[in-house]
Amino acid sequence: MRIKKTIVTKDIQDYTVNEKIKHTHHAISGDVAIFEVVTLGKHESVQGEEKRSVAIFEGDFIMAAFADRYATSQFEGYVPTEPLPLYDILAAGGAIGVVKSKNYALKDIEPTKVRMIGYVCDEKGKVINSRWYKKPRIPFAGVVPNNAKVILSIGSTMDSGKTTTAACVARGLKQTGKRVAFMKFTGTVHTKDRDFVYDAGADAVTDFSDMGFPSTYMMPKEELLDLYQSLLAKLSSEKPDFIVVEIADGLLQRETNFLLKSREFISTINSVVFSCGDSLSAFQGIEVLNEMHIAPAFISGRFTMSPLLILEVQENSGMAVLDMFQIMSGEFNHLLISRRMVAA
Repeated sequence: MRIKKTIVTKDIQDYTVNEKIKHTHHAISGDVAIFEVVTLGKHESVQGEEKRSVAIFEGDFIMAAFADRYATSQFEGYVPTEPLPLYDILAAGGAIGVVKSKNYALKDIEPTKVRMIGYVCDEKGKVINSRWYKKPRIPFAGVVPNNAKVILSIGSTMDSGKTTTAACVARGLKQTGKRVAFMKFTGTVHTKDRDFVYDAGADAVTDFSDMGFPSTYMMPKEELLDLYQSLLAKLSSEKPDFIVVEIADGLLQRETNFLLKSREFISTINSVVFSCGDSLSAFQGIEVLNEMHIAPAFISGRFTMSPLLILEVQENSGMAVLDMFQIMSGEFNHLLISRRMVAA
């Protein structure tokens, strides 16, 4: 049978399919399996192993991995606690689970349903887990390659403009003639964000899927920090002068929140840029960050599409507010380079 491999399974080559354990094995995040598409819903395509969008049809077979997903504008879903007759495609990059909730905009849209054929196993018959599959796990040491300055892009919520801001920062820093790398550290598997920043001018890009993670949601802090160090090491050969790092979703999201409160993580960060969707989220976000002893170098995001909102935030926050064109110009790079973030 023809199997359409999703991007998260791109590194899996030699394997067998075990159908006998599909009703007895209890899946964890990263466990890889072959699924048959039963009914199409939200996802009518997946991101294939070569990164292109691959159309799927009822009766097709895909290779994907179980995962948890946090997405306030999409699906919230989890790895099931027991084997089920049908599962949901949570994300196009190959995340499979069971939907718990969804944004109201999707109220009339059901997830694409799949049936498991069998688990993907290695030569010893063990279920292959995509996390760290044939990848070195480097324990966190807080070492940044080439002593690069790390610029952290965070946002008030999902879709607040973090990736666009990160891309503009990368492009602006390239005006200095230095080497700039980008890392999408947390989120759910899909390469569109890293690809966008690469197109904006970054010299090298990476994300958590390079270490086989279908999602970072619900990962323990220790594993996340090791993932961060491993991705930094992956960029080492590029000898970057700057590394722009994006962490997904909003300030109150589980992983984002404990990373921002982590002395270990924040000790590696040179400066922070904060993206917001509107003026009130900017003001409240500044307060939340102040409680974490973090002062953004500047504020940007979707609200900067409106000159009125820019003026509103400037007049009431006392902070620098930059739109995407100002960031890309490189004229405000000094705000990023001079600031040093240290958790109190």
